[in-house]
Amino acid sequence: MAHKKVIDPITGAETTGHVWDDTLQEFNNPLPRWWLWAFYGTVIFALVYWFLYPTWPLGFTERGFTVGSKTITFKSDSGEEITTHWNMRALLAKEMQTDELELKRKEMVKKVAATPFDKIAKDPEMANFVLAYGKGIFGDYCAACHQRGGQGVIGHYPNLVDDSWLWGGDVADIETTIRKGRKGNMPAHKGTLSATEIDQVANYVLSLSGEKVDATAAKAGKTIFNTKGCSGCHTPAATGMKALGSANLTDKIWTQANVPGAKDLAGKLQAVKTVVSNGIQREMPTWESRLSNEEIKVLVAYIKLLAQ
Repeated sequence: MAHKKVIDPITGAETTGHVWDDTLQEFNNPLPRWWLWAFYGTVIFALVYWFLYPTWPLGFTERGFTVGSKTITFKSDSGEEITTHWNMRALLAKEMQTDELELKRKEMVKKVAATPFDKIAKDPEMANFVLAYGKGIFGDYCAACHQRGGQGVIGHYPNLVDDSWLWGGDVADIETTIRKGRKGNMPAHKGTLSATEIDQVANYVLSLSGEKVDATAAKAGKTIFNTKGCSGCHTPAATGMKALGSANLTDKIWTQANVPGAKDLAGKLQAVKTVVSNGIQREMPTWESRLSNEEIKVLVAYIKLLAQ
């Protein structure tokens, strides 16, 4: 028996024939056919996807999830071909080995690593590449301490853009610093010098940078500086020693005592006295086990370009 259409007399729309409370009716508005087919398509797509790719978590399986039937092949660091179930890590590894832009990047990294810094600085293409690619390496491994722009933090991490290096600023020195790390140690003098002597040394140290200090205290501080251990590391001329990483105290560049942040002479003296009293213990980790030789070469060039 054919279905009899029931038409709502007010709207003229077809209804299902169901009526509530005398006048409330249910319209018969089926979904558009295109929408239904699109929905069926998503169901089919999901079924195919579940079959091909890792999908469902299953605690009783070896991996803890279904791995799918699709596989992916890439090469290990040793050159061995590895075939595994499709996953994002394997896909990334394959793309890093086959992508055209990635291959160009690798070639450029090798070129930079094999080129002396002087030539890199004069070559706009290589210099721009170093600034772009090196920024990423620096941001991943160095910026947490030395800040994004390499300005460092006084009292904690050296400024890398002022071209004043405690352990030497040429290419070989910087590469050694990155590869092997550094350990900085200045002994605390609060147990060997009196409060008056520490104040006198602080006056002398500030006078080396042209600060207006108590001349009498500075003169006494110079004697203490040269007779009670300071000059052994900082040299009698107070210009520092690269082999020990001791600071040059005459260049107005402060790596530990926050003299630039002090508002007056009393604050500057206190900043220096704190360092003299408590000493310094700091360490930069070695990176040669975490960065490739090429990455270290690019990073060195990047840091040198920052300091120019």
